Amino acid sequence: MGWRVELLDEEVLAALDAQPADIRASFLRIAQLIEARGLEQVREPHVKHLQGPLWEMRMKGRDGIARAAYVTATGRRVVVVHVFGKKTQKTPRREIEHALRRAKEVT
Repeated sequence: MGWRVELLDEEVLAALDAQPADIRASFLRIAQLIEARGLEQVREPHVKHLQGPLWEMRMKGRDGIARAAYVTATGRRVVVVHVFGKKTQKTPRREIEHALRRAKEVT
């Protein structure tokens, strides 16, 4: 059984839809890589560990960069819990904290 990428809820879908088209395309490309090759085979620059159980998909486009924070769940699932645009080099602490709170909802 392969990996499956899913969004936690409508809030995550809305945040993803609010991103520019090239950022959304980058997200889809990374999600397809995970589903086709397996999460174990996908490394930087596509994904990177953030903190604890939290990892990030690293999307880049003409208009900037964005991140999709995710956790793994039972049944070989990658659950995206938070999507946000990045304006600084370092991931803002409040974005990580928000993603960690949302990660507690994943079963």
